Amino acid sequence: MKVGVLGAGSFGTTLALVLNSNNHDVTCWSFEKNTVDDIKAKGINTKFLPGVEIPRAINFTTDLYKTAGNKDVIVVAVPSQAVREVLLKLDNKFDSNSIWVNVAKGIENNTLLRISQVLNEAGKIPEEQIAVLYGPSHAEEVSRKVPTAIVAASASLETAGKIQKLFMTSYFRVYASQDVIGVELGGSLKNIIALAAGICDGANFGDNTKAALITRGLVEINRMGVKLGANPSTFAGLSGLGDLVVTCMSQHSRNRYVGEQIGKGRKLDDILSEMAMVAEGVKTTKSAYDISIKESIEMPITEQVYKTLFENKSPIEAMKNLMTRESKIEDWGS
Repeated sequence: MKVGVLGAGSFGTTLALVLNSNNHDVTCWSFEKNTVDDIKAKGINTKFLPGVEIPRAINFTTDLYKTAGNKDVIVVAVPSQAVREVLLKLDNKFDSNSIWVNVAKGIENNTLLRISQVLNEAGKIPEEQIAVLYGPSHAEEVSRKVPTAIVAASASLETAGKIQKLFMTSYFRVYASQDVIGVELGGSLKNIIALAAGICDGANFGDNTKAALITRGLVEINRMGVKLGANPSTFAGLSGLGDLVVTCMSQHSRNRYVGEQIGKGRKLDDILSEMAMVAEGVKTTKSAYDISIKESIEMPITEQVYKTLFENKSPIEAMKNLMTRESKIEDWGS
């Protein structure tokens, strides 16, 4: 198939490698000319995916229209807050029959839309031609063919099946789902909990603390998901528990790293200014907090992460507030 990948960061490049290994015709777009020049000169994406050789068969370009035009599938691998801007630049200059696959993990600020909804609204792309691809899939490992499993979700099971077949390899196992809301929210909200897990690490709270936080974080993800129309069983799957665990525990996790630095007492702006890659959880925290207020959803961990990131609340005080909340009986919804 002819596939265009929008975004040549670590995951966009990695998915281009997966698609190339399945003998698809892949064109990958970057808005950074230096990144494209570097890949063409060295055969490596030095900035975003160092040490991984990139086959010459993958075409890297700064031409957005060449990447998206006349393609069977278009993969959206730019930061979530940039998706609308890229769609507006495209100005509908793409095949109306293309299937779009979103891998950006976030919720748009201000509109509070999931990224598949942004594709539908800003790109006028029908829901049945949109899929999302989420799960435990750090680029640093997938690009080196370390085995994992993820889930492709679409309102159309036929579309989900096509994406499943497109990406499936011996090291990249893909399951299909129709719960777009659940898959997208699981993969997006887990970044907030990863920030909290990183704060635990940086503040030296311990493994018990982090395990408890991850568990209760999954409750919050489920709580918001169900309120917004997701199937609760999705959060026990790859885009829920699977992605949550790896993002909270892995050395590759940007969101966990940002949280760790916050826990050590550093300022958010200073941390983000020195990072080449985007920690999606920072802006997703704002969106999720806004949704929780709007929909009256109790999300204490999200609230404390928000206050720590944006209101300079100390991690010690935030943890104290979480630990001294009203006592409850444990069940999935409390």
